[in-house]
Amino acid sequence: MSYQWNWGILLQPVATGEPTTYLGWLAHGFINTAVLTFAAWILAMVVGSLFGIMRTLPGKWWRAIGTAYVSIFRNIPLIVQFFIWYFVIPELLPASIGDWIKGLEPYTQFFVVSIFSLGIYTGSRICEQVRAGINALPRGQRNAGMALGFTLGQTYRYILLPVTYRTILAPLTSEFLIISKNSAVASTIGLLELSGQARQLVDYTAQPYESFICVTLAYVALNFLIIRLMGWIRHRTSLPGLMES
Repeated sequence: MSYQWNWGILLQPVATGEPTTYLGWLAHGFINTAVLTFAAWILAMVVGSLFGIMRTLPGKWWRAIGTAYVSIFRNIPLIVQFFIWYFVIPELLPASIGDWIKGLEPYTQFFVVSIFSLGIYTGSRICEQVRAGINALPRGQRNAGMALGFTLGQTYRYILLPVTYRTILAPLTSEFLIISKNSAVASTIGLLELSGQARQLVDYTAQPYESFICVTLAYVALNFLIIRLMGWIRHRTSLPGLMES
């Protein structure tokens, strides 16, 4: 094999003159990926839960709105959604808001757009899981809540949703892992997360193996952290007789 390995390149100062090393570039990319993953996950959980609940409400219009959301965002490729949020949405908003968004510092703009793109897209997947989780519960649980004098909102809050989230923790963990990998698409609009920093490192050092081995290990570490976190939540919230602790 003629490839010349050079792990020491990672500790050399970057050629751009910044006060950091190539390993520092990768560390910065890891932080960007981790922050983007967790921020987008929170947004996805909020949006997905909201529309998932709407898809189980008695009113047909609520269900229609939830169905439309899922149909639109699940059927448009993620990379296209990134471009729409970045290039199109600011032009469709009122001029003052659109100009404010376009006037943001580039790094902030890339981050905000990436969070919305990943969060709204993943929310459409979580929506279906929440809907399925609620519909899988015995109808008697909803009826019991109403019989106790709870409003519909209180029935969801105190009875249906706590059990639903416990039963769908496994697929939610999968979505959490997927969102960390989908974050790589953010580099297409300029956010230098892990994969973006790796490509930049290759451009400056011509050492692709070292770059992408480090990135692979970083993704493994991040996903291991997510699995451990969700496993801890599963253990702390498990209900005897409903799921394994």
